[in-house]
Amino acid sequence: MIQKNTNELQYELTATPNINRFLSENREQFVSASFVDMLWDLFQQSGLSKAALAKNAGTSDVYLYQIFSGQRMPSRDRMLCLCLGMNANLDQTQEMLKCSGFAQLYPKNRRDAVILYAITHGLDLMATNDLLFAQNEVTLC
Repeated sequence: MIQKNTNELQYELTATPNINRFLSENREQFVSASFVDMLWDLFQQSGLSKAALAKNAGTSDVYLYQIFSGQRMPSRDRMLCLCLGMNANLDQTQEMLKCSGFAQLYPKNRRDAVILYAITHGLDLMATNDLLFAQNEVTLC
């Protein structure tokens, strides 16, 4: 299977006279992993315990377990806290946001630019919140 990029898929979608044919022909192109599956993968790569992740992400153990079980859906800021807590890189963070249905970090948004800087420079959640506060932006948690 040849992987198509987003622009190719969008062009095909706008040019097709039949949505069912488009969906059928491109079924392998669609993102299928849930945010919980991606979160588990990222968590396993981190090598952290759930207790350590809860501490690093500034959340309670109970809330974290609810997220991992699929009972709760974190907000965009909480998802960023989890990514920072696992020391996820920028690509991993952007993919988690996208898979969760949230907007990816956007460098033209001032607050997002600060968060992008923090992630690319390896800052943890506390340092990221300090940086956001110093820039008069709303902290993550």
